[in-house]
Amino acid sequence: MGTDANAAGTAPIDLTKKGHACVRLEKDGRTLVIDPGGFSEQEAALGADALLVTHEHPDHFDELRLRAAMEANPEAQIWTLRSVAEKISGAFPGRVHTVGNGDTFEAAGFRVEVHGELHAVIHPDIPRITNIGFVVDGLVFHPGDALTVPERPVHTLLLPVHAPWNKFSEVLDYVRAVDPEQVWDVHDGLLNDNGLGLFGRMLGEGGPGTGGAEHGHLKPGERVRLAR
Repeated sequence: MGTDANAAGTAPIDLTKKGHACVRLEKDGRTLVIDPGGFSEQEAALGADALLVTHEHPDHFDELRLRAAMEANPEAQIWTLRSVAEKISGAFPGRVHTVGNGDTFEAAGFRVEVHGELHAVIHPDIPRITNIGFVVDGLVFHPGDALTVPERPVHTLLLPVHAPWNKFSEVLDYVRAVDPEQVWDVHDGLLNDNGLGLFGRMLGEGGPGTGGAEHGHLKPGERVRLAR
């Protein structure tokens, strides 16, 4: 999966699944980490040249993990929305950048686009917070805690497969709305093996399927190469 030639000329990206919603992307000797939160490994952010955080919930944003990565690499930088930047920017002047929907930037050699503005509704009694998603190198999209459909083609979707704010029919309809070529599960830290198996069947040949996208699941620490 994901080993065909890259028609756009972008170098392939090696994606390593970390705990829950965190992924590590590596290209040309540089590393970008998205959402190293409290359900991820303690070392999930270490070694990063760039860090992206989609929103402030602790399963996506863990200040201690970010601080460890920033202190280990004095050149590392963070790109995130205002609510997170306000919590950590004082400790790392000039190294924490606030971004929002529609912004584009380069982070450690990766081209990044920002899509989305709000977290999905958990319950009407719970105020909505801000949330942004990131398209990296025009190749892979991490939506954070939202079902954002970017106004651009998505090759590889990192799918938030299980959360208090979604149900399976919404997950499936979201994949079909984005219409990616391939899907890898994220946001699965609350699922046991039974739950992972069920979602795998429902998104695969044993269920309604994804509408044509190739679906896969990675265990923490497993790696796959992404290329067009």
